[in-house]
Formats: sequence, structure tokens, C-alpha cells
Amino acid sequence: MNELFEGIVEKSTGSWYKIRNASNGEPVMCKITGKLRLKGSRSTNPVVVGDIVNYTIDESGTGIITDIQPRHNYIIRKASNLSKESHIIAANIDQVFLVVTLDFPPMSYEFIDRFLVTSEAYKIPATIILNKTDLYTTSELKGKWQEFIHIYNTAGYNVLEMSAINGDAINDLKSNLTNKVSLFSGNSGVGKSTIIKSIDPSFADIRIGEISDYHKKGKHTTTFSEMFSLPQGGYIIDTPGIKGFGLIDIEPEEIPHFFPEMFRLAPECEYYNCTHTHEPGCAVKEAVANGRISFTRYESYLKLLDNDEKHRK
Repeated sequence: MNELFEGIVEKSTGSWYKIRNASNGEPVMCKITGKLRLKGSRSTNPVVVGDIVNYTIDESGTGIITDIQPRHNYIIRKASNLSKESHIIAANIDQVFLVVTLDFPPMSYEFIDRFLVTSEAYKIPATIILNKTDLYTTSELKGKWQEFIHIYNTAGYNVLEMSAINGDAINDLKSNLTNKVSLFSGNSGVGKSTIIKSIDPSFADIRIGEISDYHKKGKHTTTFSEMFSLPQGGYIIDTPGIKGFGLIDIEPEEIPHFFPEMFRLAPECEYYNCTHTHEPGCAVKEAVANGRISFTRYESYLKLLDNDEKHRK
């Protein structure tokens, strides 16, 4: 019987996987067995970055992944490929950093809230990085900036205000990464890869793209998720830019549990199973009316319920 090794998946290209051996730290290029392909048939990717796997080495020196150890958690979304159900972005994550911009490219509150709901559902602490603050010079953008901070601070999220170009808040970010597996995600063009290179310039393989002037949207620069080891201990996972974020495996009655500001107020509602949509005596609707809960967050919640209802019909 071939010797069995253990390692962590640092990169997945769909057919090949870069594994870091747990004992000696050596990288090994591996493939997966047919058994694992079948096991992951509901997903576009049965093995993902962050997975702890067992593997053997065949006669040609190629690693063969034989088994995936149980995952603590993962970030998952609906796959863009309609023939599959889901796409797992990464697994075994300690925290996520969602990089967003008010403009350059434009921001979507709904995208942000969908991502945050997923991180709440899988109990992964999330921090929002508001990037490119050096570009928010008009009075309109400055107003949006303050409004954004208020919305997500009130909801219970920490927002790091950052300019990756001039290095604002990079040291604060670095201090939160030691000995943790940290996933960075966001739309294309928000500056995610630039931030990661600012954390450690040795990550030379990370590609940095420009914003498309015509569409004001980001160009995809990261094709596959990849994990990078930090010198102070811990890992960063860089992910491809995401255009949309469809929820999966979350029941409609669970959705309000994943909006922290709504979950805190739910016990005050008149009805135990209040959906916060039409019921009288709803503490959440009252909080939206008096500004204690952001209308944009509530609107995202209603859209999630509506989308889920349409999906089930």
C-alpha cells in the first residue's frame, strides 16, 4: 500500500491541486480520484482551497488525493454553471474580509448583504474593507462614505477604511491576520489583490488589474482561489472577483437570523415566528421606520425572501 500523506490545498485550477505537505512543508501537485469527483457532484469543485486532504504518490511521482477531511466551515454560493448546484469558494476559514468600493467600480448593497448572510450562516466572522477612500473627494461620495460606515457599524460589522495605494490602515489589517486563515473576497476591480500585496510584497504572483473605463467595472485578475502563507503565521486566501452572490442551502425562515441587527430585535416582535414583512407589532419594521435599522439592509432582506420564494415556485 502506498504511503498516505496529509496536506492543505493551497491552489485549485480545476484539474490540478497544489498541496502543502503538513509534515515537511513541501509543495506537491496532485490530482483527484474518480471517487472524489462523484462525491462532489452537487458542486462544481469537490476539492477546494483550505481543504485538509490525504494523498498518496503514484509511480510517476504525481500526488493523488484520496480523501478530504471534514470541513469546519466554508463559503459557498450558487454556481454560475447551471448544470451544477453550488460553488464552494474556500474551506476551513477563520475570518473573511469583504473588500468593497463606493465607486470605481460602483457598489451593490445587495451583493454585500448576500455575502454577509452567507458568512453569518456558516459562523465565519466578517469584516468589511471600504477601499479606495483616497478617491472619495466629492461631497456626494463623502456623504455616501459616512452613510455606509453608519449602516454597517449599526448592523454590528467592523468597517476598515482603507486606501491600498497610500497604505492607510494596512498595519491595522496585518495585526488581525496572525495565525488565522483569512479569506479576501469582493467584486472585480475593488483592489483586493492590491491590498494583499500591500500586506506582504513577497506575494509577487498576485496579478493586479485596472478598471475598465468604458464599463467602470473591474477586470478579472485572479482566475483561481489561492492560499498564501504569512511570515508571522497564518494564511491569506485570495479569490477570483465575484459578479454575483446567490445564496444556497439557506431556508427562508433562517434568513432573518443572519441579519444581526434584526436577530437582536426579533424577541421583541409580537409573534414568535415573525417574518418582519406584514405582521403587526413587528419590532424590526418599527426599527426600520425610526432609523435604528437601515432601509437598505431591510430592502436586501426583502429581496432575499422574494428571490427564495420565486426559486421555490
